[in-house]
Amino acid sequence: MSAISVGQAVVLGAVEGVTEFLPVSSTGHLKITEGLMGIPVDDNAVVGFSAVIQVGAIAAVLVYFVKDIVRIVSAWFRGLRDREERYHHDYRFAWWVICATIPIVAVGLAAKPLIEGPLASLWVVAGSLIVGSGVMWAADQMGRHKRGEDDTSFKDAMLVGSSQILALLFPGFSRSGATMSTALLLDLDRVAATRLSFFLGIPALTGAGLYELKDALGAGTGALPLAVGTAVSFLVAYASIAWLLRFVSKHSFNAFVIYRIIIGLSLFGLLGAGVL
Repeated sequence: MSAISVGQAVVLGAVEGVTEFLPVSSTGHLKITEGLMGIPVDDNAVVGFSAVIQVGAIAAVLVYFVKDIVRIVSAWFRGLRDREERYHHDYRFAWWVICATIPIVAVGLAAKPLIEGPLASLWVVAGSLIVGSGVMWAADQMGRHKRGEDDTSFKDAMLVGSSQILALLFPGFSRSGATMSTALLLDLDRVAATRLSFFLGIPALTGAGLYELKDALGAGTGALPLAVGTAVSFLVAYASIAWLLRFVSKHSFNAFVIYRIIIGLSLFGLLGAGVL
């Protein structure tokens, strides 16, 4: 019997799609939703399911940014053959994304028992939501928002990519929140910070999803719920990406900060009352 039903997969896929790229923690929202539906958040099949349906959200990024991705990948291949092409920003950016993914992969493999065990607690999620809110607010206030996407450097990519580790170890902190906050502290503008977060998330989240696929199926999650959850995640994430890019071009991150604090405090209340 599947650990997650098709109906639950639809709900979780929608939650994943909405929250994956918003700086509100998709992992935290998935765990809260799973708890409300009576699904054990630390079950291996459930942890695997959550990682696999992220692939749907990543597919949405690939489709939404297909022109940018084709341009960057093409520049990378050209640079491998032609030394002159290696001075092109897109060629270097491709290498930066690759290098910036290494830290989170290393920590993810080394800390897997912790990530799927004690750190999967809803108490950790609640605390991380609130602490991450403070970091995001400070970054948005302190950042000078003066650098665009073409101004990014190898140092920027490594620092922003490494910040994904915070979300990996502390579900609720938010991968998007950590990367965007780091980019803002490096004085990137909000749109550049958001786009950099998208691109750096592609290899990390795709790798995590593919790595967990076998374990998710082997632990009892059916292929149909996985397929449905991934498809729903893709559709909802595509709309979420389009909305977020328009939003950050005109607004600060304060709305997300307030929302995260409300969710974090509500979760502490539900846990304390024994509802979750």
